[in-house]
Amino acid sequence: MAAVSPQRRVMPPHLDAGCALFLDVDGTLLDFAPTPDEVALPEGALPVITRLSELLGGALALVSGRPLHELDRVFAPLQLPAAGLHGQELRGAPAMAAAAPSQAMQTLRAAAVRLAQQHPGVVIEDKGGNIALHWRKAPEAGAHVTALAQAHIGQLAGYRLQPGDHVVEVVPANVDKGRAVQALMRQAPFAGRRPVFVGDDLTDEYGFTAANALGGWSVLVGQRTNSHAIYHLPDTGAVHDWLRRNTEPGPTNTEYA
Repeated sequence: MAAVSPQRRVMPPHLDAGCALFLDVDGTLLDFAPTPDEVALPEGALPVITRLSELLGGALALVSGRPLHELDRVFAPLQLPAAGLHGQELRGAPAMAAAAPSQAMQTLRAAAVRLAQQHPGVVIEDKGGNIALHWRKAPEAGAHVTALAQAHIGQLAGYRLQPGDHVVEVVPANVDKGRAVQALMRQAPFAGRRPVFVGDDLTDEYGFTAANALGGWSVLVGQRTNSHAIYHLPDTGAVHDWLRRNTEPGPTNTEYA
């Protein structure tokens, strides 16, 4: 499917009882923070997400680059269906076997530590089988971080580079958010519904493409161009407003009645 021109994107319609909603987290539900640990849901967001999950019969899932235990911390006490680490972890299904730490991965970690020492503000997020290098607190280091990752990826068999917003991540080549959506859509309560994927980053393009191909639709958050998303919301605040409107009684969502 070709990318959709930004001029053709409009606000997403309301959900109905036949939808399955897949939500990216960082940049979609959470504003970015200097480090991944500093994020927080806006006040009042958790009850809205809880209510919308109920209205959709539980067919609301988080699809994130964060591991599941981090998602559970951010959304506590709510524990939603979720795909963590871009789909490497899937709640209710066996975790994908993580590759044993290789010498090449250890070499990359050591090089990243040296780079972070040279560029204060670079954050190394070790996710076990994955490693993410953030430069939000050191924007001038972005080119150095990217060059480091590109220099090492050729030695990491079975991995690929996943760029994001002020981050580049080394992830298994056979894992992405689109495959996570496809896996969840084969399970109850998602099976047989229309998938709706909401996300902001390059990692979410896989989810957009999967949702569109499965007869659903997709929503880009932010102003990025050259996306496969069909609809658009300008920022995280607009996402939460849209979610809230989908929980309110009225003519726009009488399908829930």
